[in-house]
Amino acid sequence: MTTSTAASTPLPYAVQASGLRKAYGAKTVLDGIDLAVPAGTVFCLLGPNGAGKTTAVKILSTLIRADSGDLRVGGHDLARDPGAVRALIGVTGQFSAVDGLITGEENLLLMADLHHLPRREGRRTTGELLERLGLSEAAKKPASTYSGGMRRRLDIAMTLVGDPWVLFLDEPTTGLDPRSRHTLWGIIRELVRGGVTVFLTTQYLEEADQQADRIAVLSDGVIAAEGSPDELKRLVPGGHVRLRFGDPSAYRHAASALRPAATDDETLSLQILSDGSQRELRSLLDWLDAAGVEADELTVHTPDLDDVFFALTGGAALPKEAVR
Repeated sequence: MTTSTAASTPLPYAVQASGLRKAYGAKTVLDGIDLAVPAGTVFCLLGPNGAGKTTAVKILSTLIRADSGDLRVGGHDLARDPGAVRALIGVTGQFSAVDGLITGEENLLLMADLHHLPRREGRRTTGELLERLGLSEAAKKPASTYSGGMRRRLDIAMTLVGDPWVLFLDEPTTGLDPRSRHTLWGIIRELVRGGVTVFLTTQYLEEADQQADRIAVLSDGVIAAEGSPDELKRLVPGGHVRLRFGDPSAYRHAASALRPAATDDETLSLQILSDGSQRELRSLLDWLDAAGVEADELTVHTPDLDDVFFALTGGAALPKEAVR
């Protein structure tokens, strides 16, 4: 595949939105949100069902119009020049756009025709994408015989026929098993290394934590917080260090000296508030050494995206990604 000419454009942000609003009747879905997605990164819009994630993707990918807002993709104004925006983007939705009645190769050749690629270039691009996404062996088989992970890879391959600079992925791994999810993320990260910007929506907290460079939490139509995963975690208190002792006398001594600490007499454990920083841990270990107290186990808990999400959205539930 050739690299999109837009990828060489020296723009700091691939997607920008200022005052984005959208309502359906009396229901306001997006209430004046601001977004700035750095070029060449994975940006995640995180939120519960009904938060407006899919609406935001549909607007930014020109599928529906916003009620108001200054919106730009690749420097192009969505309202004034949607055609230029469409030339730069690819979109993969929650539900597969694959035609199961034809082969994987035929699906890609159809997309090449829709992009008006010359026949020879279309076949070359199709072959490269089938190889790149690990679908060469299944290329001649009907897409209806593909597994969920294979169909999702074919979906993304179809999106890549247009060589997009910005890739919108609306909950792309929903319903995939952990192995397929892992494979798909390897492909996405390879695209990002090649200069593609990925705008992702997901309900999987661990996926957002592990894959996104920046995350915006959408709640009740507004951006509740935005930052890197680590920055968001620092917004929420609740970090602690847990010490477990095998010697009851050491436990009592530490419980008396390390106040305030939550005690558990049954397990001989202490829970001490801490931000988990190296400075705090060193201070605690120095005290244990000086006091001649030995803990059998020390574990550090720092707030995760679960804590952030519950704090910012009032406790709306999100599914956790399956353990890999």
